[in-house]
Amino acid sequence: MSFLKNILGKKETKIESSSDFWNWFLKQEKEFFKIVQNGENIHKGFFDKLAPKLEEIHSGIYFLTGMSDDQTAELILTPDGVLRNIYVIEELVEAAPKINGWKFTALKPACDIKDVGITYENFKFNKDNLKFYPNIHKSYPDEIDLTIVYDDYIEEKKAAVTNGVHIFLDNYLGEMHSVTLIDNLKAIGNSDVSEELIPIEKLSDYLIWREKEFVEKYEGIRHNTDNDGYTNFEGKRKDGGIVLALINTTLLKWDKKASHPWVFILAIEFEDCDNGGLPDGKTNNRLEEIEEEIIEYLPDYNGYLNIGRETANNKRELFFACKDFRNPSKTADDLIKKYNEEFKINYELYKDKYWQSFKHFEQD
Repeated sequence: MSFLKNILGKKETKIESSSDFWNWFLKQEKEFFKIVQNGENIHKGFFDKLAPKLEEIHSGIYFLTGMSDDQTAELILTPDGVLRNIYVIEELVEAAPKINGWKFTALKPACDIKDVGITYENFKFNKDNLKFYPNIHKSYPDEIDLTIVYDDYIEEKKAAVTNGVHIFLDNYLGEMHSVTLIDNLKAIGNSDVSEELIPIEKLSDYLIWREKEFVEKYEGIRHNTDNDGYTNFEGKRKDGGIVLALINTTLLKWDKKASHPWVFILAIEFEDCDNGGLPDGKTNNRLEEIEEEIIEYLPDYNGYLNIGRETANNKRELFFACKDFRNPSKTADDLIKKYNEEFKINYELYKDKYWQSFKHFEQD
């Protein structure tokens, strides 16, 4: 048996934790360092080995690498703009051991705008051909809505230009600010612009000022839902299926919605119970148990407000407005693993400062 093991080689241990990953990396780091330093065979010798190990930790972890200085290789882990994966990368980098000659960075860092030049699908983006102006909405004063004006804009290539702008902002502002501080963004050309244009290099200071103002306005604000009123809604889908919702309508009238700007929607799919898309009694009991578990993980006093739920088409969606985005992501990922054999669970997480996603539930 030992002879066969020597011939076939030992099966690599599956990466199940941050410590597993870094233990694996430590065994390879000298070889990886030489590859990055020389800049040769980097895909086969480093990337092709690193990528599957990161995938075992969590899907959606991407990376950049290069020499930070003559003696230091840097590995930047990035979610590529996907909000829900930020916590995974932060925790992984936080757990990294100190390794001589290596620097590990969570998310793409900000750069001096003079050093930022992006080429994307034959479009070039730099500080000289980009400007911006904020769109101010009286009804939504805390929303950061930006128009980016690009000198070489072509309407037929709108999607490519918009993607290029986002990549430029990731590199200029840093990934964290680019992903979390801007509520809405659109790219346009410079024809027919009536607003005063602001140099793009002033955008970072503008966003930091707006965020500071926002934090000072809403820091520490919480809402106790114990005495709130709830309303049942019932409707029908186009296919005749029933839609049921239970919504905290007191919460929807709250005048400090923007203090909890992150909308978290957890969807639990269940097997067809031959009940018009609704769960039977047994399934409903299980769904309510999971709902109670989530509310326990995400209580209102910690900044997580349960707006309600909707059930239709063999799926129950739970709605939350949250003070932060990290804990809901982590909670959802834990639940997906825990109930993997019983339910298919997925989730959405995005910024919606004024909870416009739930306007259809508001009552006069």
